[in-house]
Amino acid sequence: MNRFAVIMAGGGGTRFWPLSRQNKPKQLLNISGNDIMINDTILRYENVISMENSIIVTNKSQATLLEEILLEQVPKNNILQEPVAKNTAACILYAALYLQKKHDDCVMVVLPSDHYITNVESYRTVLEKACKVAEQSDNLVTIGIKPTFPSTGYGYINFNKSILQNGFYEVNEFVEKPNFEKAKQYIASEDYLWNSGMFLWKTSKIINCFQRYLPRLYKNMMQVYGEIGTEREKEAIAEIYPTLQNISIDYGILERSDDVVVIPGDFGWNDVGSWDALGGIFSPDNDGNIVKAKHIGVETKNSIIFGNDRLIATIGIDNLIIAETGDALLVCPKDKAQEVKTIVDMLKEKGMSEYA
Repeated sequence: MNRFAVIMAGGGGTRFWPLSRQNKPKQLLNISGNDIMINDTILRYENVISMENSIIVTNKSQATLLEEILLEQVPKNNILQEPVAKNTAACILYAALYLQKKHDDCVMVVLPSDHYITNVESYRTVLEKACKVAEQSDNLVTIGIKPTFPSTGYGYINFNKSILQNGFYEVNEFVEKPNFEKAKQYIASEDYLWNSGMFLWKTSKIINCFQRYLPRLYKNMMQVYGEIGTEREKEAIAEIYPTLQNISIDYGILERSDDVVVIPGDFGWNDVGSWDALGGIFSPDNDGNIVKAKHIGVETKNSIIFGNDRLIATIGIDNLIIAETGDALLVCPKDKAQEVKTIVDMLKEKGMSEYA
């Protein structure tokens, strides 16, 4: 059975503002020092999934830039454009219908575009195992990450660790981001994994799930099924997409299905969701600072300092994020990193979208 990777690349990366912007979000930036994040994502699954079998779903406003910087091994007609953002369920159904029409039933590997992984070989081993489970069963497969600390920024997967079948476990439930005390309980129990947002299934299976659990979304998208792969595809998608439900695949299907299984992974995963996640990519200096800027500092500790050409000087600071991009400057405590996205919302509300 053919395997295809579907990379969700339409997000704005708002918690990484001001570096990440709507017209050039973090998945199109080189944060790790290797390549832009979406290209890193594609290169990671080499030898498990052919790079030519990469399907990218992105926002229409980002498509032109994406075409310019995407790996040349990925055919440009494999870029699907969303006219408006409608969360992950619509994105996944669009890609599933596209694959089903062009390639019949196949394994669909859904991946975020902006994660960082240190142990690529271990990742490929887990991904290969997950692909085989999806090929040989009628399950919805997810890869859960073995937690290393009580994170309040990730969702969790509660699984039945007493029942191991062919390398996977049954999922009891998906849990939203907990508070710190609850997260500590999850870690202590060893019954929880982080929700990585990586999913695998047959296209026929997930389409049937949409028909069962999200019938309105399924019905609306089936109106354009006949236009997929034709010259009218973009026009038809532009007409129907604004009417679609704004719902995640987790809420819409995974939390309702009894066929979800999880495969644990431990390969140095980091979702690079916000500025404080840089500690998982770069080692801090002797003062606990991560500095990617022209910087001089006095009594500067445990801070993240990012900039371009401008010199950043700091005195007597601790546990701060300072990010400068020429037209914008962010200063906030590290423990408020998850709230940076509220600045982007405020910019839009105040008519300052040129900075968002």
